[in-house]
Amino acid sequence: MSTEMKTDSGQTTNRPEDMSTKNSLLILAGIFITSAVAMFYVYLMFPELDESEKEHLRIPWDIEDAKLLGLVLDRYKDRYYFEVMFGIILVYIFLQTFAIPGSLFLSILSGFLFNFPAALILVCFCSALGATLCYLLSQLAGRRLVRRFLPERAALWSQQIDKHRGNLLSYMLFLRMTPFLPNWFINLVAPVIGVPLFPFAFGTFFGVAPPSVIAIQAGKTLHTMTSSSDAFSWTSVTRVPPVPPTTKICKIHYPKMCESNIINQLPAIARAAAQGKQIP
Repeated sequence: MSTEMKTDSGQTTNRPEDMSTKNSLLILAGIFITSAVAMFYVYLMFPELDESEKEHLRIPWDIEDAKLLGLVLDRYKDRYYFEVMFGIILVYIFLQTFAIPGSLFLSILSGFLFNFPAALILVCFCSALGATLCYLLSQLAGRRLVRRFLPERAALWSQQIDKHRGNLLSYMLFLRMTPFLPNWFINLVAPVIGVPLFPFAFGTFFGVAPPSVIAIQAGKTLHTMTSSSDAFSWTSVTRVPPVPPTTKICKIHYPKMCESNIINQLPAIARAAAQGKQIP
């Protein structure tokens, strides 16, 4: 196993591994268990619920779960506004920190429960903080795991990072706005290949805003949704105003992509996906 790694300056250096894979897993498991116990404590401190409501107080894994949870929380939101919001924030950060699926449904749920500005700030804050904690965990104990389980993908992305080191903030904004790389992959691999924390965190906070706007807008019609794909239906997309900075960033820093007409094809791709047709 190679011990080469990229420094923040882009140079390759040799260094001994910080810890074994076993120790890395033990540290991550310990942090996860501690966080899970803290989450359970928050659950116990939540306002008293009816027995029929308690069964719906869980992390939503699909739209139906989000609907049922939304109905329960909506009943308590007026009397326990900050408790409900604080609970959603903690769960959102927990999911992001440990790269657990489900944050999309919490974004939709936030749009259902709160007004638009509050929901957008909540989602951007939780996404940025959770991603930053995941970054720090990977920096602490994830280097060996990334090199063992994701060596080829990490090496390929490292090459792209080297090409954009002069404008990493814009590059992180672009990655968060688009689905080219999974968020969990970005969070885990970024510290290993030398992405500094500042452009990572700020790029995440502002970059997740455009897709979050769509999810929050969809939350206003949570009762009528039948699947998570409805959140990104063509109807939802057309309700959201365009985001000029996305196009500007693309034209300035990624002219080849713009010249290939990918950006201009996005509306057709979204329409085809919403209608279940083959993507052009």
